[in-house]
Amino acid sequence: MTGQWAVPDSLSGIGAFVAVVRAGSFTLAAERLGVTKSAVGKSISRLERRLGVILIRRTTRRLQLTHDGEAYFRACSAALDGIAAVEAQITPYDEVLRGRVYIDMPMAFGKSVLLPILLEIAAPHPELALTMSFNDATVDLMRDEADLAIRFGQIPDSGHLIARKLTSLERVICASPSYLKAHGIPMNPSDLNGHRCIVGTSHGPPQHWTVREGGHDTQITPPATYQLSDGESIVKTAVAGFGLCQMPVPLVRPKIERGLLVPVLEAYSGVMVDVNILWVQQATLAPRIRYVIDRLMEYAQRGALA
Repeated sequence: MTGQWAVPDSLSGIGAFVAVVRAGSFTLAAERLGVTKSAVGKSISRLERRLGVILIRRTTRRLQLTHDGEAYFRACSAALDGIAAVEAQITPYDEVLRGRVYIDMPMAFGKSVLLPILLEIAAPHPELALTMSFNDATVDLMRDEADLAIRFGQIPDSGHLIARKLTSLERVICASPSYLKAHGIPMNPSDLNGHRCIVGTSHGPPQHWTVREGGHDTQITPPATYQLSDGESIVKTAVAGFGLCQMPVPLVRPKIERGLLVPVLEAYSGVMVDVNILWVQQATLAPRIRYVIDRLMEYAQRGALA
């Protein structure tokens, strides 16, 4: 094609192929690429026809790379990551930011605290897109392709993840006035054994609580009367009068201020929990990701997350 640049045939479909493998589904890859599922499928089919091999075996339940597909994915993935690294080195993030940042965060904290902040961060950059997921289960950044994750508590040692503390939040044990009227007010941690408690699940918020006794933080296991997989549901269940809960202060402060929840065991409070931001270790972060991290750190330093 004279006088006009065109994408080489050898590159056609590579981006879609890598996106599908990393996402684990055509639907999620299409969402992240901003195109239709059909367009992604056709792009990969054309790529397979050009190469003369099958790259992905499609079943109703899962996608599976063929032997050729695994080798091709390793090469293509490394090449695309290399291009992204070079672009990050030559593009300062104070220029026009383009592309999508996928952020996974705890449900209650994400919706009530982080969501409005992230929208403010993105507002000055019309070409910066955000994918935000809210859940209290642990997300594997390598598997789920989240660029950033926000997590409470201690982060296990990992050779492939970077973690930075954003802030620390105080935890409080509280219940609704109606619950305390019906069941009494616990005066010390041992009293919790006679109460109805709302805790998390093995893949969600903690099933254990932490109290401060004698200047030391002590982990206790309250009765698991109700087990819920996300913090937002825990707070709602406590407001409805079903029992006691322990949550970071920002998640229950509005309810306490309105008299919907009442703090208890305040003499045993003062226990802090760290809020961390995590990302996959790599040679160079894309400017759009560096921008979101830096701005979140700025908001945290100003106390906006507490």
